[in-house]
Amino acid sequence: MTENLTGESHRPGRIEVVCGSMFSGKTEELIRRMKRAKFAKQKVEIFKPAIDTRFSEEDVVSHDQNVIHSTPIDSSGSILLLASDIDVVGIDEAQFLDDGLVDVCNQLANRGVRVIIAGLDMDYKGAPFGPIPALCAIADEVTKVHAICVKCGSLAYVSHRLVNNDHRVMLGEKEEYEPLCRDCYQKAIKEEKINHE
Repeated sequence: MTENLTGESHRPGRIEVVCGSMFSGKTEELIRRMKRAKFAKQKVEIFKPAIDTRFSEEDVVSHDQNVIHSTPIDSSGSILLLASDIDVVGIDEAQFLDDGLVDVCNQLANRGVRVIIAGLDMDYKGAPFGPIPALCAIADEVTKVHAICVKCGSLAYVSHRLVNNDHRVMLGEKEEYEPLCRDCYQKAIKEEKINHE
């Protein structure tokens, strides 16, 4: 918050996106930023898609088991209804929300709210995922975080699906996905094609 000459406080709204593959620390970074805002006595609210029940129905939980309470939602429009009088809004697993999230985040930022979004920027096929690419385009700040490729130790590029399921949305963990660099991902895809022939 900054104060102008008349002493009125002004909150500069902004959009921050934290994106990358699975196991890259996106949720960890979201939780870190939200806890700092809480420590600074700001009013915070975290939202997550109601379908994400992997660790908890209500809490946002990182792979390292860091936890922060959240409000599950079914659509991005709910955020506007539930985020009145909030300084900082956090949104986890934003790739599972509808494309209306882009407009919602813009409206919040234009009202002076700091919006922090975490999500996968690509699906398991390496295609742009949900509203994340559009959010990156309008964001004030984009942080791309990387997991480590489990095959060679390079920076991971994509979340490679290990199970035979072609649904775009499939909640999973280490048994279902592995982070791979671009090179190892290409090799894995070629191997899978050979094995399916």
